[in-house]
Amino acid sequence: MAIDEGGNLKFITLARVIKPQGNKGEVSVLLSTDFPEKFAERKNILALLKDGKHRELEIEDFWPHKGRMVLKFHGVNGINDAEVLTGCDLQVPQTERVQLEAGTYFVSDLVGCEVFVTSGGTPKSIGKITDVEFNTGDAPLLTVMEGKREHLIPFAGEFIVNLATAAKRIEMKLPDGLLEIDAPLNADEKKQQHQL
Repeated sequence: MAIDEGGNLKFITLARVIKPQGNKGEVSVLLSTDFPEKFAERKNILALLKDGKHRELEIEDFWPHKGRMVLKFHGVNGINDAEVLTGCDLQVPQTERVQLEAGTYFVSDLVGCEVFVTSGGTPKSIGKITDVEFNTGDAPLLTVMEGKREHLIPFAGEFIVNLATAAKRIEMKLPDGLLEIDAPLNADEKKQQHQL
């Protein structure tokens, strides 16, 4: 069972309720999962309400609509009932999330990991992952923040030396110069740029 440091059960967000959809209590949701077909197997889901409490909901039906998903819950039968859910995250306990194939990871497991770069000696921290961007080429890009500096690093198997999401630590061996691609200009480079 997944428990946080405070002894609380951990949850995974599958979707966020955007608005009521129709007049029978349906809601339009923005998905945070790559497995929307699992709604067919999942009958119960938890809505994280604005006061921080969970409300258990039973899924009655679901269908795709204009790039989003529409959900109908048992007992949510009108627009007013649906409006109460607007803005809520729809979650399940972390223990109920889909099992992934070896070598694949949940974004929520990667975000917050500290990235260390190994180059001949002791691994050096370059910051923590704040986001993962997709549709950027052959591999997703990790957004790693080092103070105010942002690094965009391909999440490619050939760069990974050690990945321990439970310990929130990733060690990578990166090609020479990769971290300098987006680096701010030093004083000499700024001076040279002004002369052009």
